Parts: sequence; structure tokens; C-alpha cells
Amino acid sequence: AAGGRGSPAGEQESPPGSRFVCTSLPLDAAGAGCPLPPVPMQGGALPPEEELKATVLQLRETVLQQKETIGSQREAIRELTGKLSRCEGADGKSATGAWKNEVGKGKDTMGDLPRDPAQVIDQLSRTMQTLKDRLESLEHQLRANVSYAALPSDLREMLQRRLGDLERQLLSKVAELEDEKSLLHNETSAHRQKTETALNALLERVSELEKGNSAFKSPDEFKVSLPLRTNYLYGKIKKTLPELYAFTVCLWLRSSASPGIGTPFSYAVPGQANEIVLIEWGNNPIELLINDKVAQLPLFISDGKWHHICITWTTRDGMWEAFQDGEKLGTGENLAPWHPIKPGGVLILGQEQDTVGGRFDATQAFVGEMSQFNIWDRVLKAEDIMNIANCSINMPGNIIPWVDNNVDVFGGATKWPVETCEERLLDL
Repeated sequence: AAGGRGSPAGEQESPPGSRFVCTSLPLDAAGAGCPLPPVPMQGGALPPEEELKATVLQLRETVLQQKETIGSQREAIRELTGKLSRCEGADGKSATGAWKNEVGKGKDTMGDLPRDPAQVIDQLSRTMQTLKDRLESLEHQLRANVSYAALPSDLREMLQRRLGDLERQLLSKVAELEDEKSLLHNETSAHRQKTETALNALLERVSELEKGNSAFKSPDEFKVSLPLRTNYLYGKIKKTLPELYAFTVCLWLRSSASPGIGTPFSYAVPGQANEIVLIEWGNNPIELLINDKVAQLPLFISDGKWHHICITWTTRDGMWEAFQDGEKLGTGENLAPWHPIKPGGVLILGQEQDTVGGRFDATQAFVGEMSQFNIWDRVLKAEDIMNIANCSINMPGNIIPWVDNNVDVFGGATKWPVETCEERLLDL
């Protein structure tokens, strides 16, 4: 301990202005005449002003760390802003507008701060700088008046409360920025999903147009194209035939295949693959098969032009007629007489069937285009056939009409819009 007001020898009191001499004494030698001053240090602790300085330095370090955190958050915001700008470039202002609207609805955790992320960071930076300036001012005041140590514990508590408030504000803003990042991610995902949906719809539409399955001006204004002689390109009529005692088959076709145009159509039933067949095979003339019985027809249709063909048949005496472009070119009888056409078979366009619905032979395949394939359950009058061929009337078959949803194509066969009836007439 140090003596400040008297000496241990009991010397007289020194006059004012004289210097004092302090001598260390053991604690047990201190007498009642030399009281010890109060010692603020406990357990080797620093004096209050030193401890306060240390607290201020620590607080300054904390402030610097918080500024570094804010800087990293600013970089994250810049990166997100860049991504948002790219999204705006792909879809106008929709994504940005939606993001700003959602942000505008968000909770206001810092009511006096702006909602824009960049402005939030600038505002926080200014707040941190203000706090730093106040701490430096406080430190300067403590250095100027080191003897003033009134209520150091209260000052520490106040600084700790201020620091706690600041940390809570920073945590709140970090959480808010995370929410905004998540919102931006969700908006980007929604925009990407919307774009993918639009692209898929366009791809489906393009596929429909490529296949030629788009809606025609009317259900019957289409043709089936079979451009190659193969055993896998064909069309199929969805409907089947009832039992028939007479029929008329009419169709438009165009082919220049050689030798022979192949098989425009075939109808097969269980037990009889050649129930009805129209075929021009190899160097043979065009033939009509009924129940595997054959009649040669005087038709000439392999010149690459559109031709209208009609064939009539009745079970009575097996009589048949052949029309080309509205004109009757041949007739005959005894073609499968008294044989009714069996029901429930498969009707194929472009291939000859060796079994019901299958076993096609490429050498017998039709090569070309066909349209307006219609079947009636009666023998049409020659006048009606002429009117159909010269485009005077449109008379769909009452058993098999030529409509888009009744014809399927397979193996690369396609359906396309057909030339008008008048255009086909000009091709004759």
C-alpha cells in the first residue's frame, strides 16, 4: 500500500505545495493513522477506464465484422440482381414486376428502411458508420477525461444493449434478404416452368402439323399418301363392313408406279383373305377379286394423273361394272354369284392382306395417293357415278364414308389436304 497523507515516522504535516514521498508497507504494518484508499481492482482486474477501453475496442472489432458480413450480403444481392436481369431479358418485365409486387407485400421488419435490397445494404452501412463515429467520440472523451469514471458498469450495460439491438437488427435484415432470395428463386422457377410449358405446347402443335393431322377445312378434304413400295406403309379404315348383297366402291387415286400400281384396297375376313380386293400387280391388268374369284377390269390409271374409279357388284348372277372418270368402261357377270360379302373383316388401304390385317407383300403395295374412298350397300346408278366424278354432287358412302376420324395411317403413310374436286378434274 502507498501512504499519501503522512509518513510512517510521524513527521509534522508538510506545508502546502510540498512533495510527498510514498513508501510501500506490509499490510499488517498499516496503522490506524495511515488508512488505505479503496482499491477498485478485484482479482487482478483492470481499472475501470482500461476495462471500458477494452470493451470499446472489442465493440469496434464487432462493428468491423458486421460490416464485412454486410459486404458479403451485398455481393449476394448483386448476383441475384444479375440473375433477375437475365430473366427480365427473356420475358420482359413480368418476372421483375411479380417479384417487386411480392416484396411490396412482405413484412416490414425495419419500418424506416427502403425495401430495395441495394438500398437496405446502403442504409445498414450508414447506420454502422454512425455507430462507429459515436464510439470513437466516446473513446476520445474518455481519453480527455480519464479521471471521470462515473457509473462504468452502467455504461457497459448501455453499450451491450446497443450492440444487442444492432445484432438483432442485422439478423432480422439477413433473414429478410434470405426470404427475398427464396422469393426470387421461386419466381425464376415459375418463369422457367411457364416457358417449358409453352415450348411443349408448340412442339406438340408442330408435330401435329408435320403428321398432317391438323383439322382440314372439312372432314373429307384430305388424301392418304403412300410414297414407297414397302410392306409397312398403309392406311386402315376403322369401321368394318356388314353383310352385303351388293356394293359400290368409289375413290380418287393417282399413281405412276411400274410395274402395276399395286393394291388400292383390300377387305379380308376370317377364312378368306381375298373377300374384296382391287389390285394391279406386275404386268397383269387391274383385277377385282370377290371371295378369291377374279374379274379383269378395263381400267388404265397408271399415268400419274388423278382418276375417279367406281366399281359396282351384286350377288345376283355376280354382275359387276367398272367406271373411270364417270364413264362405264366395262361390265361382266358370274363373279362370285350368290355369295354375300361376309361382315366383321378388316379394310386396308394400300396393301393386299394374306391374313386378316397383316402379312403384306411389298411387291403388291400401292404407291401413290388416294382420296374420297366411299362404299355404299347398293349399286349406284350410272348418273350418280357421273355426277360424283364431275364434281356435281358430294355423296358420302352410307356404309364407309371418307372422313378424317375414320382413317388411320401407319408406317410413314401420311394424311394431307387434298386438291379440290375441280383441280382433280383439270388433271385428267
